[in-house]
Amino acid sequence: MDIALQQILNAAALGGIYALLALGLAVVFSIMGLINFAHGELMTIAGYVLMFCGIAGIPFALGVPLAIVAAALSAMAMERIAFRPLRNASGATLLVTSFAVAMILQVLFQNLISARSQPVILPALLGQSVTVFGLVIGVNKIFAIIATLVMLVALEAFMSRQRHGIAMRAAAEDFAIARLMGIRANTVISGAFALSGMLAGVAAVLWVSQRASVDPLMGFTPVLKAFIAAILGGLGSLRGAVAGGFVLGLIEVFLAAFLPASWQEFREPIGLALVVALLILRPNGLIPAATLQAQKV
Repeated sequence: MDIALQQILNAAALGGIYALLALGLAVVFSIMGLINFAHGELMTIAGYVLMFCGIAGIPFALGVPLAIVAAALSAMAMERIAFRPLRNASGATLLVTSFAVAMILQVLFQNLISARSQPVILPALLGQSVTVFGLVIGVNKIFAIIATLVMLVALEAFMSRQRHGIAMRAAAEDFAIARLMGIRANTVISGAFALSGMLAGVAAVLWVSQRASVDPLMGFTPVLKAFIAAILGGLGSLRGAVAGGFVLGLIEVFLAAFLPASWQEFREPIGLALVVALLILRPNGLIPAATLQAQKV
């Protein structure tokens, strides 16, 4: 029983990172119909900001907000430079553009910073563990769980009570009608990218706090997993993205913990097979978006 509880906590920490990233993808997709595969590079930018802050002697507590702000500003710049001129283009064009932006940024990271993994200076506290009711929990995992819960609560309040959040929800429901009601497209889309960048920045801080390093491809795998989580939860559904992130984290952690050693090399395919099985049962996702109700035929 203790082992199961231990793994549930580990799954909550990992699933929280996936949930934040999937939520960032879902916010942009719900408004623009764009899966931004350059989202992972926003994570990498935040990670490098943390690295340079450590080198400059800036305290980690100050480096964290700087990293999050850098990711949000980078997301806004990405939207303004790469995606706004192509706003009326097809979905395929936007998708290819997002891949191009991701590759350009990866090359810039490799040539202007380093192609190798670089260490990030973290507080000694994040490397420690605490014992709670017989469970040994890493402080970095506690930090990840608390940060994820705070972000999800804050985002829920923003989307339901703040004017800009309500405008984003309206645009996600029906962008054409929202524009006729006076909601500015540029403001809403730029705000959606800023929000997705902020979520990527928070996820980057949590990811770096567990791996203590950053490299040019740091964001690739987490965002790929977040994309899977977004589909699992229901593409375009914000609550579905959160649910998909936690379910995917639970699947990964429990397979790693309880799969026999001889089967560990097949862990990823088995995990994906479980995701496919869930999608067969729930083809629209765990919590489908109201405007994306695909049906079996």
